[in-house]
Amino acid sequence: MVSEGAAERRRGPLGVETALKAVTADPVSPHRVRRTLEQALVFAGAALAAVYTPAPEAGLLCLAESAGVPRTLYGLRESYPLDGGSPAADAHRTGRPVWLGPHEVAECADARRMPARDFHLAALPVRDGAGGCLLAVSERPGGFDAEDRACLERVADAVALPAPTARAEGEELLAGGFSLAMDTGRVEVGDAILELFAMERAAFDGRVETLLGLTVPEDLPSLMSVVEADHMSVGDRELEFRVLQPAGPPKWLRLHGRLVPGGDGRPARLEGTVADASTLRAEITDVARVQRLAAALATAGTVRDVSQAVVALRKPLRADRIALAELENERLVVTVLDPPEPDSWPELWQLEWRGEWPDAPVRAMPTLAAALREGRARIWPAGTALEPALAEVGPGGLAVLPLSAGGRMAGACLIGWDAPHDFGPDERALLTASAGLAGQALMRAHAFDAEHELVGMLQRQLLPRRLPDLPGGLAVARYLPATAGLEVGGDWYDVIRMPDHHVALVIGDVQGHSAAAATLMGQMRTALRAYAAEGHPPDVVVSHANRLLMELETDLFVTCCYVDVDMEDGTAWCVRAGHPPPVLRHPDGSAEVAETDGGPPLGILTQAEFPMTPLRLTPGAVVALTTDGLVESADLDIGTGLDRLAGELSAADPAQLGTVADALLGGAHRGDDVALLLLRYDGMAVKPRREGWTVWRVPEAARHARRFTRRSLRGWGVADTAMDAALLVVSELVTNALVHTDGPVRLDFTLIDRRLRVAVTDASPRTPVKPTDPGWEATGGRGILLVEAVSDSWGTVPVSGGKQVWSELLLER
Repeated sequence: MVSEGAAERRRGPLGVETALKAVTADPVSPHRVRRTLEQALVFAGAALAAVYTPAPEAGLLCLAESAGVPRTLYGLRESYPLDGGSPAADAHRTGRPVWLGPHEVAECADARRMPARDFHLAALPVRDGAGGCLLAVSERPGGFDAEDRACLERVADAVALPAPTARAEGEELLAGGFSLAMDTGRVEVGDAILELFAMERAAFDGRVETLLGLTVPEDLPSLMSVVEADHMSVGDRELEFRVLQPAGPPKWLRLHGRLVPGGDGRPARLEGTVADASTLRAEITDVARVQRLAAALATAGTVRDVSQAVVALRKPLRADRIALAELENERLVVTVLDPPEPDSWPELWQLEWRGEWPDAPVRAMPTLAAALREGRARIWPAGTALEPALAEVGPGGLAVLPLSAGGRMAGACLIGWDAPHDFGPDERALLTASAGLAGQALMRAHAFDAEHELVGMLQRQLLPRRLPDLPGGLAVARYLPATAGLEVGGDWYDVIRMPDHHVALVIGDVQGHSAAAATLMGQMRTALRAYAAEGHPPDVVVSHANRLLMELETDLFVTCCYVDVDMEDGTAWCVRAGHPPPVLRHPDGSAEVAETDGGPPLGILTQAEFPMTPLRLTPGAVVALTTDGLVESADLDIGTGLDRLAGELSAADPAQLGTVADALLGGAHRGDDVALLLLRYDGMAVKPRREGWTVWRVPEAARHARRFTRRSLRGWGVADTAMDAALLVVSELVTNALVHTDGPVRLDFTLIDRRLRVAVTDASPRTPVKPTDPGWEATGGRGILLVEAVSDSWGTVPVSGGKQVWSELLLER
């Protein structure tokens, strides 16, 4: 692919033969087999190529080497029984190629272990050397065409593995060599290896575990896949890992090894070399590049994470610019550019630079559009005639890597060089493998971003849009999502206004970070609000919520703190269910963690007890409720975190409560989401006046109720001319309660700032029904219509098994 025309000529069998001659020119090269397999990626469009060699003593075909994307993405095994029915065994046993489409792959015995089945699989016999089988995978819709199959047959002929030979008995190890007995774990190592591990010969006990203990923990899984007998298969293995040093950063080492089967009483041995990765060449090998890219993409959760991992290839490739773009409705939407300056990119790109990154129509770049339709990596050297939007990206050479997965095109990666660049077979294989890895990661990131946005939208809808205005106080709240991990958590808060100037402060945390946690958070917030509206005391509200959670039969539990504050006199009751206690700041500036009793988290015990603890607030006091994300982390125990929060709250100025909340979250650990709720209690400037009376069930009860009303309002200084509406409302509500219910009836008045609240409580849960169209001959049904007509507002709320019908009136002066 040195030019547009040459690319077509060299893609066929002639091109692969030329490349294979160059690769196999050195038969003793340790990289010969891998580089041979890489030609299947370049010339046959394979996403993965792997060679298996027979191990007759074990009755298996064992993986010897692979190139391309990880085989686990397609459910390919480390080994297959020689006498089994797998495509690899069939090709090895019959000596004929096996070509399978997606339908045939889905019918294979191993289909259930395949994460994806929409791919084509080829199995070709390896006739020379130790024999075996070549497996190749293609994700292109058409699979392997005739030219691709011819290329694969030539790769199968060239990939022959020599029969493994063991080190001669008594033969001295090389300075950087090792020999590991797979049955005992005893290892012989050269002096150079001990020097790399910063270990003296006298201090080494000959156990491989001693060396593994000096490696960086994150690298152990890949290293164990080599040194454990259960994971190792016949063939070459190469990987990089890090070892800890007495001083300074860890050192990168490269292991190259080969498993030599045992026999005649000799155990199988892993033999090879370990060397300092920084001294082998100026740049790391292509295998290591793909290995590091795969590791970065494996932890990439968002599209931006994937983009940043891919553009990191620019430095090892010595490219001048690299771009990653997503395909959206026939437009390429750039997600990241390196370098990010507009002047480094073509003029057309600069004209489309409307935001952080540009976007350009695919139709303006027909060559790129053709590459995306074909779905194959394309390379154009210096001097190739291309449209300006592409030619200026790489005047010295341009590589376009379509990013596809599962038959869908997700986007493209463009890599450009200013100086003339020579694309060797190794680099082409690297680019092809990188495109496959990036395409898979980009599709996963798209799905994850969509789910994360959906759950985030769900959580935003479930949290209060704004907090209510409070009589005699001010409440502010903040929520911070976690930055470590992308799933949405279940932290929530709520402020509930209740009758008689009571306010409920609620904060809680659902276990876990998931859509289930966010959904359960919404259910619990709604439940607590509903139980509070029924007029239950705090311990009953929390107990009811616990019983509801147990009935939901979820595996998640919930922590919660509920504080009921009487805004008239500053008394409060606190109930905790496995949640951090409130922090109180007193008007004199001192702050303390409130000593409160607590019960278990909700959803643990059906018959749990949730004791109430009294709190006393004076005007100027601040109550702080938070979730554990603010006061607890891996480096901070919850006791210390609460003390620190108390200290920061003590030093803050509560006059600007929003600023205080922002400051408290300034140093928050973002490994978990955080909810914070603050209440400043100012005290009510005007205290309400209250009167109440239990209505007698006598024939003249309504007259007695009106007389009680008139006497109470006169005592509060209300003029007789302003009482008419109140007397009408009392008469109608009391009469309705006496006629339509049984049990006690209570009449209550509350007056504040000329606003009178009339409430009649009875034992019936049935809400009064307002008639839709009472006839002129009807003898009843007009009472509620009269109440509605003279009231500013009216309604009904459930109260302890009954109800309370209320009406608010604005009295004339």
